[in-house]
Amino acid sequence: MNDMSWADGVTRVAVLTGAGISTDSGIPDYRGPSGVWTRDPALVEAFTRDSFRSDPAVRTRFWRTYLGHAAWRAEPNAAHRALAELERAGVAVRILTQNVDGLHQKAGSSPRKVLEMHGTMHEVRCTGCGARTPSDATLARVAAGDADPRCLDCGGILQLAVVLFGQHLDADTVSHAERIAAHSQLMLAVGTSLQVEPVASLCAVAVNAGNRLVIVNRDPTPYDDLAVEVIREPSGTALPRICAALATRAASAVR
Repeated sequence: MNDMSWADGVTRVAVLTGAGISTDSGIPDYRGPSGVWTRDPALVEAFTRDSFRSDPAVRTRFWRTYLGHAAWRAEPNAAHRALAELERAGVAVRILTQNVDGLHQKAGSSPRKVLEMHGTMHEVRCTGCGARTPSDATLARVAAGDADPRCLDCGGILQLAVVLFGQHLDADTVSHAERIAAHSQLMLAVGTSLQVEPVASLCAVAVNAGNRLVIVNRDPTPYDDLAVEVIREPSGTALPRICAALATRAASAVR
């Protein structure tokens, strides 16, 4: 990591986070060497909207997969905590996350400053009537033998409140994220392959608005050429240093 001169004068930061920021918390990523899709490519079908809604067997596999998912037991790691500490230091931090695990909020980041681009696993949504309920009640039904739980109000298909493949992101959420990317002086892209659109293109939105882009990721991404720096360190070691430097320089700027 260089002298981080790109951190000078930065008081507004947007942080785009992907699965890689949560691997130190014991949650596997998707496309890495030990990723969910790498180990079991067929599991992608259970996360595809049309397959999920049309095939009870797919839904059964989906719920069985999530019943024992590591994310339910996961705790925030050093990267999550560093971002929460940066906010507490007075830097304007907005987190745009592709993750559904809720670990940013659990680490102490203000919920209103975390935009969950792909939804949350902590709620269940009925695809019929739209009712939203906490996930634990539905998971308890699955654990008790209800392999394909239905809405208790209307009988509709229940889905975790996450965006599946083939399902469009909420247009208002995308517009909100684009505004944040355009108005932040620095965009940090952390632990994301930047292969899933339209979220990945937020990096281009930031750069086209004249802002700096720094990428922290183990593997190359399609947006590396736009970045002022690409950092190959694990997020758990890189982010605490980055956030400490940002906090120190922001404090110096207001003196």
